[in-house]
Amino acid sequence: MRFHPRLWPTLFTIPALLILVGLGTWQVERLHWKEGLIAARAAAVAAPPIDLPATLDEATRLDLRHVHAAGTFLHEDEFDVVATAENGDSGFHIVTPLRLDDGTGRIVLVNRGFVPYEMRSPATRPQGEVPGRVEVEGLLRLPPEAGRPWYMPADNPGTNIWLRLEPDAMAKARGLRDVLPFYVDAGPAPNPGGWPRGGTTVLDLPNNHLQYAITWYALAASLLVIYILYHRRSSSSSAPAEKGTAPT
Repeated sequence: MRFHPRLWPTLFTIPALLILVGLGTWQVERLHWKEGLIAARAAAVAAPPIDLPATLDEATRLDLRHVHAAGTFLHEDEFDVVATAENGDSGFHIVTPLRLDDGTGRIVLVNRGFVPYEMRSPATRPQGEVPGRVEVEGLLRLPPEAGRPWYMPADNPGTNIWLRLEPDAMAKARGLRDVLPFYVDAGPAPNPGGWPRGGTTVLDLPNNHLQYAITWYALAASLLVIYILYHRRSSSSSAPAEKGTAPT
């Protein structure tokens, strides 16, 4: 039985097949990229603590590295960043400027951790407003990329409600000088009184690219099977008529 491709099914199938295979291949490439990113994160988190870098260029190579710093918290200038806890509770990340005691006068913003909505006010957690010199250890984090998604509302410095942690914008809103252009996510060591609750950094990255690739390749294979079966059935249905036709 000879295979005779028909024009319109072929014109539809070939581009669709190429698109599906291309999407599957793209997901394989994304899989390798994501695996490399996960491995880099794991290596950074496992590395020993270091001192704070001095510039954003240095920090760019140190995202998620453990860092340590010492200084005095400026509790009167803390920022409230809208957040959701792992259990789904709504609340805020308490971000407090830390004036470093290294003699430079520099300030680094420290995400001290999560508090539920009803504990936003410092008066509800006075023990957590630690006075004097403190030592902080946590993960260095880079600021978000410039520009925000169109669907994200603007921050409201007047009411101290922020949608994301942006050191430059926060420093400008409070008139703080010499603020480092990155920040620190405090580790899980408990604060006095239990709040804020540190260790909020999300380290796990979703990696579903393999199943996406399998899905696209499976769709491509299914389309090819349907294409072949369609032409076989068409050939089979036309074969008896051609065989029974005789010249008169």
